[in-house]
Amino acid sequence: MLKYIKYFKECKDFGFKDQITRSSLSLASNIAEGLEKESNKEKVRFIEIARGSNAELITQIYIGIEIEYIEKEIGLSWIKELNEISRMLIGLKKNYA
Repeated sequence: MLKYIKYFKECKDFGFKDQITRSSLSLASNIAEGLEKESNKEKVRFIEIARGSNAELITQIYIGIEIEYIEKEIGLSWIKELNEISRMLIGLKKNYA
């Protein structure tokens, strides 16, 4: 997740940079927090929140590509990784459902 934040280190559009930072940190943080919960129901809830943050980050990357804040090749590789993370979260959720 840090690569997304580091990529925008010099970005002057603080609103966009903040959105990327928030969604990427939320993704990782909700996975960590959820897996520490006692009940499976709580674990699933946090995994779902993480999936939402993942979807938000993918959307922001598509926007970043369109407005030329992100090089297309880099952005598409990030999206590919994030789609794989989404699939992993679905599998993780099945373990606790």
